[in-house]
Amino acid sequence: MFKIPDNVSKYDNVYDVLKERGFIEQTTDDEGIRELLGREKVKFYIGFDATADCLHVGHFMQVIIMMYMQKYGHTPVVLIGGGTTMIGDPSGRTDMRQMMTPEQINENCKEFKKLFDQFLEFDEEWKHIPGQGVLGKGGENKKPEPGKAVCVNNADWLLDVNYLEFMRDIGSKFSVNDMLRAECFKQRMEKGLSFLEFNYMLLQSYDFYCLARDIDCKIEFGGNDQWSNILGGRDLARRIIGKDSYYGMTFALLTNSEGKKMGKTQKGALWLRADKCSPYDFYQYWRNVEDADVEKCLRMLTFLPMDEVKRLASLEGAEINHAKEVLAYEVTRLVHGDEEAEKAQQAARAAFGGGGDMTNIPSTKMDAAKFDGEGYGIVNLIKECGLVASNGEGFRTIQQGGLTLNDEKVTDTKRMVTKDDFKDGSLILKKGKKTFHRVDI
Repeated sequence: MFKIPDNVSKYDNVYDVLKERGFIEQTTDDEGIRELLGREKVKFYIGFDATADCLHVGHFMQVIIMMYMQKYGHTPVVLIGGGTTMIGDPSGRTDMRQMMTPEQINENCKEFKKLFDQFLEFDEEWKHIPGQGVLGKGGENKKPEPGKAVCVNNADWLLDVNYLEFMRDIGSKFSVNDMLRAECFKQRMEKGLSFLEFNYMLLQSYDFYCLARDIDCKIEFGGNDQWSNILGGRDLARRIIGKDSYYGMTFALLTNSEGKKMGKTQKGALWLRADKCSPYDFYQYWRNVEDADVEKCLRMLTFLPMDEVKRLASLEGAEINHAKEVLAYEVTRLVHGDEEAEKAQQAARAAFGGGGDMTNIPSTKMDAAKFDGEGYGIVNLIKECGLVASNGEGFRTIQQGGLTLNDEKVTDTKRMVTKDDFKDGSLILKKGKKTFHRVDI
């Protein structure tokens, strides 16, 4: 498990560390939260709806924040949304999420927990005990071991809730007028917001209340798009429990210098599991970020000391490529480990420098018989390897001079690839300046 180095920051209060790294976007009380985190070790939670079978880089920011909090002695409560995923969060969406079966959601929850185990140390003996009824107080079977995280699933308290009781005891605490002013609902009103989704804020708010009531959880964290939901939970906990010591904090989303979300590739999301996004592809994404985004990514996605972040970010011209290599290596080793990060870096250097060990670049194994006789069409080949999505894109790529085979530019869209093109059973395709692929027979 990756350990954050002790020299990551000069500060002792994790609030100052998060502020220094540029994470904090909004809080319900800056000074109150800073004072609380400096005075005592607290439980805080972040929720993750299990809408896929893997975490992606958008979740990774939240994981890193939990790692910081754990480093400084606080208790991360990882909430996996087995219950709320049944509805789907409308925040940041222009359409309704596709409904999932309980079986799919349950499997996704299990996969999420496996990934969290890579980054956080859990007290596996700790268990949350849900209360009976909507307002019935629950508890915990033991106090979490100091410095260890705990995991809960809101299906435990949401799936069997009595609807009439919930609406009477929880729904009565919410103003529809206030809810409609929330950004997560406003952007959906023109295209349509289902009543199912309208309930989501109540459920997420109820999560905060349950965790505050049962295990003394004092803060909810989330992405900046969760602000309205977090305020709802903070206010609900304060109203029912009667204490003011509950807080919320949101963090900047990972966006590039143009304000667009990072983590999208030609193949889809930048997943945190090797079978969904290879360590090489993961490395290459960070190696190829724009110069203007290097400082932000180093600051938020690595645990390098800030002095080193500033030094690397100040490099100019060709030297900025060194900073990108450091960024790509550090983020890849955090997600995939030292060995895979080293392999990815060596493969990238070999691909871009020419020659060297190309073993670890993305590859496709194909039947050698396809290349007998007249051979196999180049457009079909690059489509089968996933370099293009369609024959049309393949033709355009070649016509625009964007494809090479073994370092030779392909100019004929009807070129046939034969066994003579393979050297020691392999050939190298290159699309554009940055995408390499090896074909083996």
